[in-house]
Amino acid sequence: MAHAQDSSPIVNSRRHHRIAYVLVLVVAAMVGVAYAAVPLYKIFCQVTGYGGTTQVADANPKGVIDREMTVRFDSNVDGGLPWTVTPARPITGKIGSTETINFVAVNNSDKTVTGTAIFNVSPDRAGVYFNKIECFCFTEQTLKPGERVEMPVVFFVDPDLNENKDLDTVREITLSYTFYASDK
Repeated sequence: MAHAQDSSPIVNSRRHHRIAYVLVLVVAAMVGVAYAAVPLYKIFCQVTGYGGTTQVADANPKGVIDREMTVRFDSNVDGGLPWTVTPARPITGKIGSTETINFVAVNNSDKTVTGTAIFNVSPDRAGVYFNKIECFCFTEQTLKPGERVEMPVVFFVDPDLNENKDLDTVREITLSYTFYASDK
């Protein structure tokens, strides 16, 4: 018994066009998702504190609690940036109190150099409770040859940290910056 061909060349052509159209849409969607991945991940980290991402605040509306926390500071400089960056000394204070510290950067080259910093907090799960009011990391820094600058960070640890039972044993938070030469 012979099977009849139920597809004419016109039907096959339409089917191929439909498949090609769907594949083009899939590729376009994948490219769109790839471009959106970085900003979406950044937003996710800022909202959740995932990966030690800190929060940005105008002030601490929740007050100060009796529990103390030591905050340590760390700096790393990429080999492509001719700076020396000295972190502030650790501070211990009551959770919720607003603190101001300074990192000190020196341009060791004979050229004007622009740099930028990325940051994280450890332990990672404490990042959502670490709030920056002011930070040099929000903008690029340009230093002239041999220039030395103090770069302030104004921050507080959110008292809601005390409600998170997973953080009961945490007594230290480290704020770390890595400095890179700007693309400019």
